[in-house]
Amino acid sequence: MSDTPAKLFFMEKDDKIEAGVLGEGLLFSAVGSRYRLSQRGDGVRAAKCILYVVFIFCLVLHARPSYAQERAAGEEKRQCLRCHSEKNSVKKFPDGDFVSTYVDSVALDKSVHRSLPCTACHVDFSALSHPDRAFRNKLQYRIRESHGCRHCHTDRVIRSRAIHEALFKKEGSGEAVICTDCHSAHAVARITGGNVSTSEDNYCLRCHAFENRMRFRNGEFRSIRVDVAEFRDSPHRNVGCSDCHFGFSAQEHPDRRFSSERTYRLSSAEICKRCHFDKYSKISESIHYSMLNSGRLDAPTCIDCHGSHAVLSLSRSRLSVVQKCKACHSGIYEIYARSVHGSALFKENNKDVPICIDCHSSHSIKDPSSSEFHDYIPDLCSKCHSNAAIMGKYGLSVDVVKSYLADFHGVTLGLYRKEAQKRYRADRPMAVCTDCHGTHGITNVSGADLLTIKKNLRKRCHTCHTNATENFPDAWLSHYKPSLRVAPLVFIVEEFYKLMMPLMVIGLLFQVFLDIWRYFASR
Repeated sequence: MSDTPAKLFFMEKDDKIEAGVLGEGLLFSAVGSRYRLSQRGDGVRAAKCILYVVFIFCLVLHARPSYAQERAAGEEKRQCLRCHSEKNSVKKFPDGDFVSTYVDSVALDKSVHRSLPCTACHVDFSALSHPDRAFRNKLQYRIRESHGCRHCHTDRVIRSRAIHEALFKKEGSGEAVICTDCHSAHAVARITGGNVSTSEDNYCLRCHAFENRMRFRNGEFRSIRVDVAEFRDSPHRNVGCSDCHFGFSAQEHPDRRFSSERTYRLSSAEICKRCHFDKYSKISESIHYSMLNSGRLDAPTCIDCHGSHAVLSLSRSRLSVVQKCKACHSGIYEIYARSVHGSALFKENNKDVPICIDCHSSHSIKDPSSSEFHDYIPDLCSKCHSNAAIMGKYGLSVDVVKSYLADFHGVTLGLYRKEAQKRYRADRPMAVCTDCHGTHGITNVSGADLLTIKKNLRKRCHTCHTNATENFPDAWLSHYKPSLRVAPLVFIVEEFYKLMMPLMVIGLLFQVFLDIWRYFASR
């Protein structure tokens, strides 16, 4: 039953008078006699008066059943609230979890379902029947109750909103989609304009829209103010307060105590895995998670990187990613800022250069000192340095990684990686890109920086080649193919061998043929 009142309408068109009463369950209309009036005057007014009397009579008839239904719905609510108005009433499940059965009558009267009787949603219940239904857990209970919404709200109507279409896709992949996660259960509210506009938000913001402090046992404190403008611009703008802060509502606001702000932030980060479990699974294999497990409470968590209410989507700005990493790795940040990659990012906002997560990933961050990470560094560098489109912009060769993999170091590294898969590998790591070029402070390979690179390269060579002299790195041809401009002597020797080797093979075969021919000819 709707709370929309009956409406009286009147229309005069094409020499006939139409009027009616429009209300739920009733559409009454009457058409006045078709008069061919030469003058619109007393005849029309008389017809209007007659129709008005008829319509008033219909309104009275229409109001009687609506009033009776409203009284019945109100009486049903009063009976249900005799028990469900108790704040401590709960329904327990076999796994130990529970759900509150308390219904806030004030919030219910303000909801969009305020005119519905309880049994409109809870169809299994009535004043004479109150079945004790069994559920395995709270999730099963909530899913069952959510399905009741579709008795009135059909899939076609729900899909008319774009946000619901995404939920249907989740449901199709097996995820549980529960209506009350967004719309609440009894204080049912609409979501309009793409932003949450619920009584829950308004309730929370009565305090959290202003500057208040949360104090911790060690004397620290933090602001609990929520910047509404920032929140509305975040990826979580369609998420309600209690979706993250579960356990809190207009009826419940537990007073939780934490020893320090850091323990509070660590506890809050656990909330994220409820929706982002795929990312949480990757984090559980990262070096940051290992540090937390070992007692390093300063290791970063979800909200340290992404924020809390003003959630930052790091895909929007590559520069913001580097700034986030700087909070913990300030020393490395300074080195990176002076490198060819960092200077291009900060000075030119160049989107082609790699940033932290391009090499270390965003969530499944590996220990860079491990042999597993070290052996796959050429793969990381090849993401850009084997891309002809990117390298073409800067006049760089795309054969950099290929030339490395074709020489002694690259071939040996490939064997090491195969041995590592069989749980055996050599004790000494093979030289890779970062051993010669550096890790974060990568500099230009020409000009004044060339002497620095040569000096560092000799140190790296000396770890394996103990007799390496100062000019030992000069014997390496770098990553560029020999040509008349680059290493011309080597290029001439290679071309000579390309010509001589086939001639030598042909001459050898011809000599063998002559020897065989002479043998048969002399018999």
